[in-house]
Amino acid sequence: MTTPIFILGGHQTDFAKVWSRQGQDLSDMVREATLGALVDARVAASQVETIHVGNAFGEIQRRQAHLGSMVAQVVPELWGVPAMRHEGACASSSLAVLSAMAEIEAGRYDVALVLGAEELKNLPGDESSANQNAAAWQGHEDIDCRFMWPAAFGLMAQEYERRYGLDRRHLNRIAEINYGNAKRNPLAQTRKWAFEPAAFTDDDTLNPVIEPGTRRQDCGQITDGAAALVLAGPRFAAAHAQRIGIRLERFPRILGWGHHNAPLRLKDKLARDAQAPYVFPHVRQTILDAFRRAGVADAHVLDGIETHDCFTTTEYMAIDHFGLTPPGQGWRAVEEGTIEFGGKLPVNPSGGLIGLGHPVGATGARMLLDAARQVSGSAGGYQVEGARTFGTLNIGGSCATVCSFVVGVRDA
Repeated sequence: MTTPIFILGGHQTDFAKVWSRQGQDLSDMVREATLGALVDARVAASQVETIHVGNAFGEIQRRQAHLGSMVAQVVPELWGVPAMRHEGACASSSLAVLSAMAEIEAGRYDVALVLGAEELKNLPGDESSANQNAAAWQGHEDIDCRFMWPAAFGLMAQEYERRYGLDRRHLNRIAEINYGNAKRNPLAQTRKWAFEPAAFTDDDTLNPVIEPGTRRQDCGQITDGAAALVLAGPRFAAAHAQRIGIRLERFPRILGWGHHNAPLRLKDKLARDAQAPYVFPHVRQTILDAFRRAGVADAHVLDGIETHDCFTTTEYMAIDHFGLTPPGQGWRAVEEGTIEFGGKLPVNPSGGLIGLGHPVGATGARMLLDAARQVSGSAGGYQVEGARTFGTLNIGGSCATVCSFVVGVRDA
């Protein structure tokens, strides 16, 4: 990357909050995230030059589109600032980040507000689940199921079983780790949840099968929520650091990025690469692109990872696609404790989508915010000691849209 992109600050809403129960909605999330990010960054609304919003399902969950203009609606100080909305399923706000970065790199603007927001708890669970099927190829996936996404990622588990063998104990342990990490996070949806030990086994009562290959504890937790970031180019960041009396090097920066797409239909992706070492070669390439742009040799240089664990199978896939282990050997990182909080390379110290929660359109921005907090030493109870470089992986649909970032602090 030739132009450093600095993360000046950000804000995440409480993912345990169900906004509709308090007479609030998506607009209230957007307002809180925007104002909170500006305060945290110590940037005035008048200094924001461009706005990018990520959202996946606003039209079908709340019958609300045109969310670029929602920001100025609820924060009038941003009246007149150019804004746009991005949709890429669960990767929506990562696309918003990429677009904001491109504008800064092109020299159009110096300061960008990026936010992701999603409201998923305002409708019954089955209805929200059905709405999220819009991120698949409707009517063409050829998966006989009641719940599309548990079935789709169950097929991913079956693909690992076919190629390499898969022990469900490792998936159960991934879920247990993420729920445990969430207890350290004061904004996690599940921070107060309690489970019996058998809930993290293949107990058909405490951890029933949802679809073939997927049990209840394998599933990420959809929720309401928003996350926002203030991004800046080097000119503004340097002046801002001097103005608020800190060293420029203290600001986290986006060191590298990767972005690839593949077709919507899961079975097409699995068939095309059925003989490849990696189940999803384009996911591996996305991560490698982020490493290359960041000047990172491999995953073992990182101090931690925030990855997409909409299901335990997604995190299991991410472990070998990041290169923590050779392909198909992600179980080693689980058994050896590598991915645990305090391990050699912690994965999802925030709790991830399983423990922290998954407001779909906000997840990419939330991951970046957590990565920025880690490398700046401001992650609180889930701080990874000495963290200076973090990676992220955010996917939309069945790995149809894939984005990866490397975030770090660097000496001048």
